[in-house]
Formats: sequence, C-alpha cells, structure tokens
Amino acid sequence: MISAHALVAGLTELGVTAVAGVPCSYLTPLINRVISDRGVSYLSVTQEGEAVAVAAGSWLAGGLGCAITQNSGLGNMTNPLTSLMSPARIPAVVIATWRGRPGDKDEPQHELMGRITPGLFRLCELDWGLVPASAGQLPAALADCRASLARRSLPYGFILARDTVADEPLDEPPPASRTAAMRRYAPSGEPPARAEALERLLKDLPATAAVVSTTGKCSRELYTLDDRDQHFYMVGAMGSAAAVGLGVARHTQRPVVVVDGDGAALMRLGSLATLGAHAPANLTHVVLDNGVHDSTGGQRTLSAAVDLPAVAAACGYARVHACGSVADLSAALRDGLSGHGPTFLHLPIRPGSIARLGRPKVSPADVARRFRSFVTSGPGSG
Repeated sequence: MISAHALVAGLTELGVTAVAGVPCSYLTPLINRVISDRGVSYLSVTQEGEAVAVAAGSWLAGGLGCAITQNSGLGNMTNPLTSLMSPARIPAVVIATWRGRPGDKDEPQHELMGRITPGLFRLCELDWGLVPASAGQLPAALADCRASLARRSLPYGFILARDTVADEPLDEPPPASRTAAMRRYAPSGEPPARAEALERLLKDLPATAAVVSTTGKCSRELYTLDDRDQHFYMVGAMGSAAAVGLGVARHTQRPVVVVDGDGAALMRLGSLATLGAHAPANLTHVVLDNGVHDSTGGQRTLSAAVDLPAVAAACGYARVHACGSVADLSAALRDGLSGHGPTFLHLPIRPGSIARLGRPKVSPADVARRFRSFVTSGPGSG
C-alpha cells in the first residue's frame, strides 16, 4: 500500500491545485487526506461530471484540477470529457476507482463497469495508468502522467484498485450556514430578447471580469455581439457552465460571471447546491430563461414549473435577484460584482435569436488559451 499523504504530495507536485469529486469507499483515504489537509483545496460536488467541469475551470484560471470518482461515475464524466476537455484541449487528472475489477469479489452492479473501465478511458482517447500500490513505483507513475499532460493537453486517467491506499482519518470542518438575501422585481412590459440582455451585460461588465457562457445560442450570440478575450464559450458539456465558473472563481480574485440558460441550469441543477455550499464571493450566476431549448427548435424546457430564484436561495446563494427587465439586470449585476456572492440573477427573456446567427470562428482550444492568459495576467488575477 501507499500512504494518502504520498499520493496527495505527488498530485501537488504535478501542479494539482484543486480536487473535486464524489466519494467512493476506495477513495476514502484520499478524500480524508485532502479534506484534512488545510493546504489542499477539496470541493465536494453533486455529480461526477460536475467534478470534471470544476477541473476545467481550475485550469482555465491557471491551476490544474483533479476529478475523482467511483468508476460507475465515468458515465457521468463522459460528456464533459469528450465535449469540453477534448475540443478545448484542457488537461486534468482523473482518478477512477476499480470496483468490479475482474477477479475481485464485488457487488453485481459493479461487474460490467469493472470489465470496461480501462476501455472507457481508451474510448475517450485518454492516456491512463494504475495508481501503484508500491511507494517506490509512484514517482514513475506520476512522471508518466506529467509527460502526457504536457504532450497532449488532455486529461490523464489513474485507475485506483482496492487496497491501494492505506487508511486515513477524517478531520472535516462543519459546513457554514447561510441565509440568502432575495429580491423580486416587478415584470416590466414584454420580456427582452436574449441579445438585448447580452448587450446590457456587455455594456455593464467591467474589463476585469471573466465570463463563462453556456453552450448553444447564448455563446453564439455573445460571440457575434462582441468577441472578447475575457469570454470562454462553452461549445459542449451542456449544463456545466456554472461548475466551470466555480473552478475559475476559486483560482482568481477577478469577478467571474456565468451566463447560463434555463435548460442548461436545469440539466445540472445540483450545481446550484455546489455553488451555494462553496460560496465563491466573486461569482455571479446569470440565468436567461426563455422557457425553451432554442438551439434545437424551441421545444419547452421545464422552467415554467420551477422557481429558479427560490431554488438558488434554498441552495445557499448569498444574494438572489428575480429580475423583470434589463434595467433590473443592470442593478442586480452591480450587486453581484460587489464581491459578496455568490449571486444569482434570473431574467425571463423571449424565445428566438439573432437572424442568420453564426458560430465562433475561433477554435475551442484557442478560446481556452486566450481566456486562461486573460485570467492569469493583469489586475485581478490570482
């Protein structure tokens, strides 16, 4: 066996600045060590794909993220691994346990995943290796990871078998209690178009703000209205923008603004709980709610049945604004940029988009690198 201390020290030497994930009994020593070590940042999340998105945000802000999961969670990770990390060429470390490893006695629900775990990494075109059970072999395994991250700019996978890491005690501080300050504005006339709301945001955003915009027409319109280095356009991984923004916000003093849609927010609703729990004071989460999936023909989302501002308040956002107009959006954004967040802004908008809307002509990998350069340089960088 190796010690959890040695594994965490090795990850730190690789450059890992944040670990995010969902527990597994095989991961218990690693999680306990990361939680108990006040010098290491651990973010408990609601879903394994969310951990990959946090890792993406960590790298976009100059760090290196590590996403940990039981191998059953690799299914949830597949979408952000293939449609976010791969096109944007974002490196990260992924540690998956090996429940159901062939030859090991385990529960029946792990049998199939145990057989296909190495193949899933290969199908995602990721390099991978085993976490060695011998301390003497750990430096070579970490060196393979380091070389792959540098050469490929993609995540590297570690598979963690049973009884690889020795037991570690847990010393976890209790969560902080929070009460949201919520304001509801009266509706004012016809809801604005998305482009009107984005134009107002572009006008009001400070030059220092880092902006993460959700996939689909939101990012396409933002790019069309004004392409800026401070923008990171999500081209895939629908629903992951808020978690990416959290990863960015944890690594910088800049204001971070996530521009989301109702369908995307509902897809990963657990991310609201994650943001509320980890409480990044510099993050503002804007949801533009048109009640439909605009990019796929206007089919209705479920937002009409959900009070998203109330959900955000219940999830622990410090400030919540249910806006009724773009003027309200401006006022709420000023509050969000005050640094007392996380702040949630909700604005009903009408369906539809800019006519003959194009797509970003900058590659996702180039967008990621210019955004990372923006976040890590100049005033407000971490």
